[in-house]
Amino acid sequence: MGFVWSYDSPLGGITLGSDGDALTGLWFDGQKFCCEGIGPDPVKRRLSVFEESCRWLDRYFEGKEPGFTPPIALQGTPFRLTVWEILRSIPYGQTMSYGQIASTLAAHLGIRSMSAQAVGGAVGHNPISLIIPCHRVLGADGSLTGYAGGVERKTSLLRLEKIL
Repeated sequence: MGFVWSYDSPLGGITLGSDGDALTGLWFDGQKFCCEGIGPDPVKRRLSVFEESCRWLDRYFEGKEPGFTPPIALQGTPFRLTVWEILRSIPYGQTMSYGQIASTLAAHLGIRSMSAQAVGGAVGHNPISLIIPCHRVLGADGSLTGYAGGVERKTSLLRLEKIL
């Protein structure tokens, strides 16, 4: 059974998903791939993981580095899980390019190279936006390429972190 909760952010509504113990999803309402993996007929219930996640979001939208991470549980292919772990390593207020992630992943896997486009597909399917900071990923030239929550939101998030 999946659980959901709603959060009103300055950039629009956010839906949080949980398995009852950990955060399994965080999506801007209406974003691409929103609510994947929650399952049919999720129950709206106040859970401690949602309270902790909302505290994280409050601090983040105040323009502060939250300094903690609520419990999360990711499900995905080994490739996606590895990309999402690399995303988690991008510090608040900094960015990384798809190519840099591909190079990091290739080194981790012990191979010569990795496709930045394949990395982009994994980044785009990140189920826990903001906490796993896919908005901090830029094109090789610094361009604001794609964001499942919309490029306008990506711009706002990068401004919040004083990157732009």
